[in-house]
Amino acid sequence: MNPTPTLYIVVPCYNEEEVLPETARRLSALMDSLISFGEISPESRVLFVDDGSGDATWDIIESFTDPRFEGAKLAHNAGHQNALWAGMTLACGQCDAVISIDADLQDDPEAIHGFLDAYREGCDVVYGVRKSRETDTAFKRLTAEGFYKLMRLFGAEIVDNHADYRLLSRRALEALLRFGEVNLFLRGMVPLLGFPSKKVYYNRAERFAGESKYPLRKMLGFAMEGITSFSVKPIRLITLLGVLFALLGVVFGIYALISLCTGHAVAGWTSLIMSIWLIGGVNLIALGLIGEYIGKIYMETKRRPRYILESYIKLGGEEEDGAEE
Repeated sequence: MNPTPTLYIVVPCYNEEEVLPETARRLSALMDSLISFGEISPESRVLFVDDGSGDATWDIIESFTDPRFEGAKLAHNAGHQNALWAGMTLACGQCDAVISIDADLQDDPEAIHGFLDAYREGCDVVYGVRKSRETDTAFKRLTAEGFYKLMRLFGAEIVDNHADYRLLSRRALEALLRFGEVNLFLRGMVPLLGFPSKKVYYNRAERFAGESKYPLRKMLGFAMEGITSFSVKPIRLITLLGVLFALLGVVFGIYALISLCTGHAVAGWTSLIMSIWLIGGVNLIALGLIGEYIGKIYMETKRRPRYILESYIKLGGEEEDGAEE
């Protein structure tokens, strides 16, 4: 590993006008510190990726004067994972390592010192893992714990309490960018690389300003994306449930037949209606889950670009034409 790597810090931004100036100030100070202590090369950069924001996010990025800052603007809101992918794609070939961090300052930028220590020890992947979830509501803690348990149950390799705050070496980044799927779930994709890795723990803060870009609806969608992207076990579970209900139906049928032959009335409508509603509900869930998989297959076969790059501002305000991937 290069002891003084050229580092790119990729910062996806979506409607972050309230927090972005402070994010830029802290990252600029961090870059000063890292360069002055010889931890990274002076050629290192911070790349802000505007994910089709509807506020002044891009105007603020364009106004930055730090020559180590760069900006990429996506033509439309492609989603957090695609914005990260766009930034990493632009950084690949220009850096020895890339770090992704959200703009909201909940992830502690000072943990990057630990990331670089692990990188110099030979780790290609370094995960930023929060020490606790004390700042979360009880509901969010419960749902997060359930999500990680579900992912492990369905066979996905995923690091608990890790979002998308991580370091990737150049070879890990190049390997990741060879993944061909359109529906991205980076938290599950990165562990599949198999390179040496390490966890760096940090205290996660409250959002500095603005509102969370992950309300409950998006969180549920993201969870479903993760589950259906990395396992077919949910479909196998449906098959097992089908077999179980079929067996229960046979047992109940035998019981009803024996009761009829012996002159005993079968206790009726309540159990019957409950059974119909239960089986009907399971059928609808099964159809919805199968539909989710079919929808993902449909989207993958269309091979639409993950994002469309409208502009890319390099050093000194140089601007490149848009591109897509």
